[in-house]
Amino acid sequence: QVQLVESGGGLVQPGGSLRLSCAHSIRIFSRYVMGWYRQVPGNQRELVATRASGGETTYADSAKGRFNIWRDNAENAVYLEMNNLKPEDTAHYYCNLHLDSLDYWGQGTQVTVSS
Repeated sequence: QVQLVESGGGLVQPGGSLRLSCAHSIRIFSRYVMGWYRQVPGNQRELVATRASGGETTYADSAKGRFNIWRDNAENAVYLEMNNLKPEDTAHYYCNLHLDSLDYWGQGTQVTVSS
């Protein structure tokens, strides 16, 4: 069973940085896409950044130039480095694994950007 466990959220001041981590419980040998999404109550979940097994990355326009996604194969984990955070980045952030036509989600981690 695939499990995703996120960590690294918290409260940060505008302009600060956070690193989110997502560890998955299995070793992956197929093509996959891992990514981060975020959701604010009352809104739809939106894509933040993804990284495919071939190394391709995509970013939401709001994340370009500020966020960086990468994967550590040895640790079975994907990371999201978020810099120059803004109040509008406040949301619950979820890790996603798209594998063999299935989507797996973690429980999420809260990021709050406030002074």
